[in-house]
Amino acid sequence: MNFKETSLEGVWLIEPRIFEDGRGHFLEAFRQEIFRQKGLEFNFVQDNISTSVKGTLRGLHYQIPPWSQAKLVMAIEGEILDVAVDLRKESPTFGRYYSATLNYKNRKMILVPAGFAHGFSVLSENATVFYKCNQYYHKASERGLRWNDPSIDIDWQIEEPILSEKDQSLPLLKDIQQENLF
Repeated sequence: MNFKETSLEGVWLIEPRIFEDGRGHFLEAFRQEIFRQKGLEFNFVQDNISTSVKGTLRGLHYQIPPWSQAKLVMAIEGEILDVAVDLRKESPTFGRYYSATLNYKNRKMILVPAGFAHGFSVLSENATVFYKCNQYYHKASERGLRWNDPSIDIDWQIEEPILSEKDQSLPLLKDIQQENLF
């Protein structure tokens, strides 16, 4: 695996080694000892799969402590723009985002640590996203950040996003209460 640091401390772009032949391909998406060698220790406890149609935008979501989640995200079908927004109050990159295109062909993954809001937009006709979480989903700890917050100005690479009612009504960064940040 090739680990690339991003512009946001703690967020990693990961390129697994892909072994291809006439039958198809094989890759290791996660190997604990390799992550540990990079100083990335996670005890993943929940795997999720999300399927969406073109133009869908999911996010930006996070959970507050003690249920904060780190996520290892991969598109196993189609193509997405994956986004992480830094919500760590003391971070020099607070309120900034990192994005990368993840798709079935490049098999890249993003490691999003706790302290970040996460979301993605679907760029292909359909997409299936697989992600590992190091903490269980906890509804009472769930929070979110508005996808189109002008102070962050994310280019989602889609014209008219398909959003859930919940995602349409999430607060702007300036309106998030301090206890709901990291």
